[in-house]
Amino acid sequence: MKQPIGIMDSGVGGLTVVKEVMRQLPNEQVIYIGDTARCPYGPRTKDEVRAFTWQMTRFLLEQNVKMLVIACNTATAVTLSEIRSALKIPVLGVIHPGARAAIKTTQNNQIGVIGTEGTIRSEAYVKALMSINRHVHVKGLACPKFVPLVESGEFKGPFAEKIVEESLSRFKGNGIDTLILGCTHYPLLEETISRYLGPDVQIISSGEETAREMSTILYFQDLLNSSSERPTHQFYTTGSSGLFSQIACDWLDLSSIQVESISLRNY
Repeated sequence: MKQPIGIMDSGVGGLTVVKEVMRQLPNEQVIYIGDTARCPYGPRTKDEVRAFTWQMTRFLLEQNVKMLVIACNTATAVTLSEIRSALKIPVLGVIHPGARAAIKTTQNNQIGVIGTEGTIRSEAYVKALMSINRHVHVKGLACPKFVPLVESGEFKGPFAEKIVEESLSRFKGNGIDTLILGCTHYPLLEETISRYLGPDVQIISSGEETAREMSTILYFQDLLNSSSERPTHQFYTTGSSGLFSQIACDWLDLSSIQVESISLRNY
């Protein structure tokens, strides 16, 4: 089926899921919307997160998408069940795929989770992990400086290293052997995070597992695109198209992409 897949996020973080979709599902077209003008979602109220996520949902539904991916952990925690119940197309979040990957990876059942204030406060990862294995010990930590760091494009270099060290000092040598990057922005900092925590801590990004789950659902529901035509992906942002394009090209290893700046006010 040639219809596109819709992927949404509070900003550029969901591009980490797009990258995996492009790798694992190269025939599929992606339409991406990043609400960079109102990012981050972590400190916002549940009502705000719900309203903004529904605006992005309605925008993507207008593009006739066959599947919807909420590639924002905060939005997943607040709205996934509600949006999934309301729509007839498959709707995926990023929390359960990341939790499953962490359970498979950990050797000592000591799992760390970092995320936005909203995601950590919701305990969505704790619930997801405990629903699979009630013997795991979960340590959560909010890292509110990470999303603005990524959105500014300053996720490499000494300044990023300083912010990571300040934010993760509590997790240094505290016994965890697995760390879930509980925000889709955070994989852009993965190298710096991994270097700081050392080789004994395995880093889990939900992007790979989410794309694998998407592939399974598309296959079983006979929704895979069998066309041999190369897909043309579409990118939308509510903020600066220039900065978005710069970060997207860097992360997706593309020389250029077309990004359209839009308003979600009427959605």
